[in-house]
Amino acid sequence: MAAFTAKDVQALRQATGAGMMDAKKALEASDGDMEKARQWLRVQGLAGAAKRSDREASQGAVAIGVAGSGAAIVELRCETDFVAKSEELVSLVGELADLVAAKGEQAMKEREGAIEELKTTLKENISPGQVVRFEVAEGAVLGTYLHTQAGRGVNAVMVELKGAGDQVAHDVAVHIAFARPAYVSRSEVPEADVAAERAVIEEMSVKEGKPEAALAKVVEGRMQGWYKERCLLDQPYARDEKQSVADLLGSAEVLRFAQVVVGS
Repeated sequence: MAAFTAKDVQALRQATGAGMMDAKKALEASDGDMEKARQWLRVQGLAGAAKRSDREASQGAVAIGVAGSGAAIVELRCETDFVAKSEELVSLVGELADLVAAKGEQAMKEREGAIEELKTTLKENISPGQVVRFEVAEGAVLGTYLHTQAGRGVNAVMVELKGAGDQVAHDVAVHIAFARPAYVSRSEVPEADVAAERAVIEEMSVKEGKPEAALAKVVEGRMQGWYKERCLLDQPYARDEKQSVADLLGSAEVLRFAQVVVGS
């Protein structure tokens, strides 16, 4: 029989967070060797995490990191709201965002072990979600906004502008967070999407009995509304809907933006 004491079991529990019976089994399987027992628990825990990987990870947290000219959004996904707002997960996603901002997306690999350990500790399917990094151009300005709920980020935005100040950049980031555009401008919308939407609107308008003489104007009006839902520059500015985002920007230019929303 393996030589270990109740104090050894307690010490292993404190070091690993394992349950009493699991700690005892680990020491039995490792002939009382504490380090081997830790490894045994880790292997068993990771095996359990692998089984959990099939469960849907629809919750999570996002964070924004900025380092020099680099900026990043990182998402960690998990299964429950409880784990999503845990101190351990929120802390790790913040570390990852800072790391990616400083070193690039490949730096995520440096913390793969930490993600695996979190799976074991929190007993959920935890995995990296969306990861986006900007290298901000010289002379450009970065705007960021992180919307939080219960202490964790749930909606993160980065926007890069040229010819604008920090306040305008921040204001645009806040607008994007809540208006959720898909494109900067109409020129970015795929032509096939535009053609398909126009065809649908034309058919709907005909079925509604719109006069043929007014049909083109009706279709165009509805297309304008469709663009406003999708294109940042066309959208009414969230804080003053009497002006568009394009009006707010004036001569400033939106170079690009990224948005990551938990669960999307």
